This record gives sequence, C-alpha cells and structure tokens, in this order.
Amino acid sequence: MDVVERLREKYDALSAGMGEATRRRWAAVEARALGRGGATRVAKATGLSLPTIRRGLRELNGGVPLQTTRQRVSGAGRPSRAREDPKLLDDLDALVDPVTRGDPNSPLRWTCKSTVQLAQELQARGHAVSHQTVGRLLHQLDFSLQAARKTHEGADHPDRDAQFHYIARKVRQFQRRGQPAISVDTKKKELVGPFKNAGREWQPKGEPENVNAYDFPSLAEGKAIPYGVYDLAQNEGWVSVGTDHDTPAFALAAISQWWARMGRSTYPAATELLITADSGGSNSARARLWKVSLQRFADRTGLRVTVCHFPPGTSKWNKIEHRLFCHITTNWRGRPLVSYQVVVNLIAHTTTSKGLSVRARLDRRYYPTGVKVSDDDLSAIHIKPARFHGAWNYTITPRCGKK
Repeated sequence: MDVVERLREKYDALSAGMGEATRRRWAAVEARALGRGGATRVAKATGLSLPTIRRGLRELNGGVPLQTTRQRVSGAGRPSRAREDPKLLDDLDALVDPVTRGDPNSPLRWTCKSTVQLAQELQARGHAVSHQTVGRLLHQLDFSLQAARKTHEGADHPDRDAQFHYIARKVRQFQRRGQPAISVDTKKKELVGPFKNAGREWQPKGEPENVNAYDFPSLAEGKAIPYGVYDLAQNEGWVSVGTDHDTPAFALAAISQWWARMGRSTYPAATELLITADSGGSNSARARLWKVSLQRFADRTGLRVTVCHFPPGTSKWNKIEHRLFCHITTNWRGRPLVSYQVVVNLIAHTTTSKGLSVRARLDRRYYPTGVKVSDDDLSAIHIKPARFHGAWNYTITPRCGKK
C-alpha cells in the first residue's frame, strides 16, 4: 500500500469526527511529516485543497492555537462557482470538446486548451471564473491532462496477417536448412554533437552532463544514420553508421559489410539468404535501386537472396526494432552523442542478459540521392516473384555461379 492510500484510509477513519480547523491541522501535520511534496500527496488522498493544507502549515509554524469552541456548520462557506452559475459547467464542457458536444467553430478548436485560455473564453461569455477554478471544474467533468497515444497504424491491408504468417514460415524454413535469415532497417537518424539525448543515467550528484540549449542542425558535426542487420537465429547484430544519405545503395553496403565480417564465417555453407524488411525507406519494395543493388550483391556473393517485406504501416513488427534498436536506445539514454566515434562505440557495446552482441562500423562513403535506374537495368535483374504477393515476396538469383 502506497503513501496516498494509507493517508486516504486514515482520513476516512478520522474525518467524520474532525471539525474544519482540526482537519486542516491534521493534514498539515501529515504533510510536514512526509517532507518535500507532502502537501500534494495529502491533497490527493483527502481531497483538501493545497491552500487549505498550506494554511494549516502556517498555523502550525506560527504557533496559532487551535480554536475548538467555534466550528463552521456543514455546508457553510462560499457557495461553489458552479452552483452560483448553472450554465458554467455546460459552457466549459462545450469548449473542451467542441467537436462532439459544442460548436465546431469554437475559437479554441485549433489552440492549446489551457486553463488560462479556457478561463478567458468563459469570461468572454459572461462567466466570472479564474483559471484555478477551471482546473477544479475540469476534474469534476472527468477530464485530465493526457498525452496522445500512438495506436493508429493506417488502414489494414486485407492480406496483412497472411503476410505475417508467410514471413514466419519462410524464416523457419531457412533456419531449418541452416541458411541465414536477417531483419534489416534504418534506425532513427541522430544529430552528432553536444545535444540532449532522451533518458537519464547515473552521474555524481549535482554534476549533470552539460549540452547545447538548442538542437539546431547547424550546430551539429553531422548526422548519424544507423542501418542495422539483425541475425534472427544467432541474436547478433551489425550496424553501419552512415554520414551521408539513407539510400538503397547504403542499405546494401551495410548488408554486404555484415556478410563479409559476420555472416560468411557464421554460415560457411550458405547458398541462400532471407531478408525481412519494411515496405518503405531505403529498402522499399518499390525502389528500383534496391533491387539492382540486391542483384549486384547476389552476383558478388553467389547467394540466392529472398526478400519478404512487411505490409505498409506495420514496421513496428519488424524483429530488428525490438531485438536490436530498442537496446541501442537504452544503452545510450542520457548520453550526448558528441562524435561519430561515440555513436559507434555505444552501439558496439550494447548487450543484453539474453546474449545479444553487436558490432558497428562508421561508413563515411558518399551515397547520392536521385540515382535513376533504367528499364534495361531493371529488366536485367534475375528476379522471381513469389506466388503469394510477388510485390512483397521475391527471390533474386546470381547471374554467375561464383561466390
């Protein structure tokens, strides 16, 4: 049982026998015993206002004697603003949610609905109300401060679940045959420099890491573009940290680095490779340069490359997101990414209790955007679409038999 619940139990047991003065003195004693933040927790547990508790604290600190002979009768005191002004709650309710219950042309439809703005609009409608009163009334109407929640993924494709099952079957087939299966994607780009990074880490007390007050790109050394390759069977990852552009050529360069430095030694007898990827970005299912680069990779390595794309709007289901990228983010939380070397080192030292190991390398090569792929180059690709959703699932075979 936490502090607030214990206070609520004590208050419920004692409040019936306490007068107004005794009640605020008791609340003040509890708040003082709790220390910093005590008044807020007592207010939350008892429903007493902070000004009432602070008045009790002033009385305790000033040695004001408790008056026990005179008590205000129940219901006495200033009547609530809502009782004095019957239309107040209806007008406030309409302002807070103008789309469903009020006027869609409300002046607050496209503004931040703060208590100050709501009070000003209510005052313009003839209500004598302060922003503090608006806050209390909002709680009475069952409103609370809330952040937006990411839930919408866009319209579901009719074959969404079927594609998930198809990918899962393919991965199992490759793993049973001892062939490599990888998940690939680009992590969020990061500014390189003394900028604030989300999260906190342990530091000597009173000695936080000092960073720039503003996150202007012009103040950065550059941007880091981490493209990751995650081995679904080995729980190993490779990350190429680019400095130029996130293009299909950069994506295939990262996959080539993984194969040369990790994959080939792990799978010396491999003849095939399965890549699971999102439908957009540098490994887009519709990008011509992605397929041309895949063909060059297949020609160079001799591997038959099968690609399975996740349906549009389902990138969060890509394994690399919650098997590799989330752990990288955790590892560098609260750490300013002051240089490219820091970015690479933090990625390469990411581990988990389940044995994740990661290798990383900086890629300073130039990857121009807007590269055009001719129809002749596209037609030269040895690509075979799968029977099920050939746009999402296809295999590219080498044009020569050499590895």
